[in-house]
Amino acid sequence: MSLNNWFNKAIPHQEYIDTMESHKENLLHIYNRFTLPEDEEFFSTLTIQHLRVIVITEDWCGDAMLNTPILLHLAEKTNMEVRMILRDQNLELMDQYLTNGKSRSFPIFIFIDESGNEVAKWGPRAESVQQFVNTIRTELPDKEAAEFKEKFNEMIQTMTQQFVSDEKIWNEVYKSLKNKLANLS
Repeated sequence: MSLNNWFNKAIPHQEYIDTMESHKENLLHIYNRFTLPEDEEFFSTLTIQHLRVIVITEDWCGDAMLNTPILLHLAEKTNMEVRMILRDQNLELMDQYLTNGKSRSFPIFIFIDESGNEVAKWGPRAESVQQFVNTIRTELPDKEAAEFKEKFNEMIQTMTQQFVSDEKIWNEVYKSLKNKLANLS
């Protein structure tokens, strides 16, 4: 299936947000507090690209909760239409965007032009956010350890709290998106 077909199959971002069950409040918290920097030259250059975005996501994902509101602000500023497609119901698309060729990590932002050609792909995390996650994961016990599940759940709570409250992380996500999109022509 073409990316245009996937885009048409995907749902508008607001419809997706309205139906969220897991991280809706956290996503909206970030959305309502994040402000794009003054970057008018970049915004103008991106606007003339007439891009659209397919977001591979699930509402229970903390990374999607963090990254999506940043993308939505950028999309609003540059007139990009954003549509959401659920990973678990669309593995055929997800499997075309595996992280490191093997992991179904998300969100994945697929930027397409007016003809439906992919011009950029971003996700699932900004590099600095990945470093934070890698560091916090080093504190986990072995997966076979009796306390692994408890410690893993604590790690997820810590990450979620950090993602929801740390404006530096939000700005790192923005910078990562900008770096990915800045050199499109």
